[in-house]
Amino acid sequence: MAYKDVLVHLDSSARCDVRLRIAAELAARADGHLTGLYAMDLPPSSLFMGETSVFDIQMAAETVQRAQERAQSIVDTVRGRFEETLRKFDIEGEWRHTERTSGEIVALHARYADIAIVGQTDPDNKGAASIPEEVILGSGRPVLVITYIGNVEPIGNKVLIGWKPGREAARAVNDALPLLAGARSVTVLAIDPQNGISEDGVVPAADIALHLARHGITAVASHTTSAGIGEGDLLLNYVSDMGADLVVAGGYGHSRAREFVLGGATRSLLATMTVPVLFSH
Repeated sequence: MAYKDVLVHLDSSARCDVRLRIAAELAARADGHLTGLYAMDLPPSSLFMGETSVFDIQMAAETVQRAQERAQSIVDTVRGRFEETLRKFDIEGEWRHTERTSGEIVALHARYADIAIVGQTDPDNKGAASIPEEVILGSGRPVLVITYIGNVEPIGNKVLIGWKPGREAARAVNDALPLLAGARSVTVLAIDPQNGISEDGVVPAADIALHLARHGITAVASHTTSAGIGEGDLLLNYVSDMGADLVVAGGYGHSRAREFVLGGATRSLLATMTVPVLFSH
């Protein structure tokens, strides 16, 4: 298995180039295809339709036109960087542009790729769309979320897997196989494996480590108790201790009021992650 078809969400943020580089590296590993999806809301031409005088309407129209021209200039700049990246990594690619910033739109495009790469939501950007949450829950694909700050080195050398004997974690491990295959070290961490000990064997997470061994991946099985500490915080503590550069985790969610929302542990990890995280739901 390899990531032959990679989708990256692009925008005007400072971290766009980081996501683009990581996406290109993944596609290049498998001599694959990279799709760059630029999603941004353009100012609508009807923004000031409520104005009454001809002068006000003309002024409003000119204001909107200038805003649209600035927005299009940004789009053209990002597209140029995308095309330059394709040449640099010698990979094939496709540019897509949608004039709507929406996780739902990104999720739709992600369904036609092997993996989607998006950016962690910047908490200082109050108007930012919740792209990661919607793509994790709605795409049916693994989603690699890149941190909004910090230095992101080539990822996948030291990997931490947050393991539960459930569907989401099992999917995440399977979806991460192309990354795990090239890792120097892999640790499988089970948190509070109360029922997992009897189900997984004497050592929690040993069975999934054995499964990885059959793929030629050497993984260390480990476990810990939370003692009241959130699972997301525990995972990040282990990230710091072992110097991990990637976390693999299930993206858990539940139904609420006719919608599907992320579980508390997954939301916490998304908000406080310090290294990229590959989520699968």
